Amino acid sequence: MTDDFRTDACIEPPPLAHRPGCGCTLHARRRLGGLLLAGTGALLAGPARGQALDGLRAEVGSESRFAKLVPAQEVEAAAAQQYAQLLRDAAQKRALAPPNHPQLVRLRAIAERIIPRAAGWNARAPQWQWEVNLIGSPQLNAFCMPGGKIAFYSGILAKLQLSDDEVATIMGHEAAHALREHARERMGKTAATRVGAGLISALLGLGGTGDALLDMGSQLLTLRFSREDETEADLVGMDLAARSGYDPRAGVSLWNKMLDARRGAPPQFLSTHPSGPTRIRDIEARLPRVLPLFEAAAKPTQRFAPPAAG
Repeated sequence: MTDDFRTDACIEPPPLAHRPGCGCTLHARRRLGGLLLAGTGALLAGPARGQALDGLRAEVGSESRFAKLVPAQEVEAAAAQQYAQLLRDAAQKRALAPPNHPQLVRLRAIAERIIPRAAGWNARAPQWQWEVNLIGSPQLNAFCMPGGKIAFYSGILAKLQLSDDEVATIMGHEAAHALREHARERMGKTAATRVGAGLISALLGLGGTGDALLDMGSQLLTLRFSREDETEADLVGMDLAARSGYDPRAGVSLWNKMLDARRGAPPQFLSTHPSGPTRIRDIEARLPRVLPLFEAAAKPTQRFAPPAAG
């Protein structure tokens, strides 16, 4: 019953979810940086006719070579274990929303539109066991772990009074981190720069792989996605949301709400998602690329209201 669902629990996100920490960027590896430096004039002018439905694919480069140091299946298995533990912890505290909770129904309906578009960004995505859950916690937080494990905290829905388009913007952004395998890349960087050849061998399947990955989870508590990862997730997330029939202009209203929230105590979400006028301008500059996708997409037949403000 939804009446038993509490929204004031203290539920910490798992290590392989978004976490605060240093933002060190080790070696630029995508064309993204150069494109950002090239300026936004061409984007503001709008896409050429033949490019209208290409979205932002041209702005996202190839897979990081660091990610290839770590087997994807092992990262996804570790994430699945951590996600399952998160759900158990939340359930023990009566903070795991039941399937009939209106906001979980809403989240899963939005996910059902976004997930089919994921294969365009990661060939393994159709084989993932995607999950979407709602955690009863006042934190302003949401994440998608490797392998498609999505969680929203009730606080981000209630306190920001998110529209469906804004929820889709967040969900697309978080799914983009999983699809572009940013956590796997971070683990590869950790293995290459901090741990040494012994653990790399373990990660590559020469013994103790599962234990090694779980041990690395504690090290990821001190890492976060780089600014480049965040920008890439913005781009891919806008593309996903627009192709799913959600208005990409919601990214502007979302980050304005985040800026307002930051004027009080900075929420968890902002510790891993830097917000500011520059980010909003970057989103606005790319709208001409994604609005044609939104206009061409089938629109949701059902719209949902946010929860009552806390």
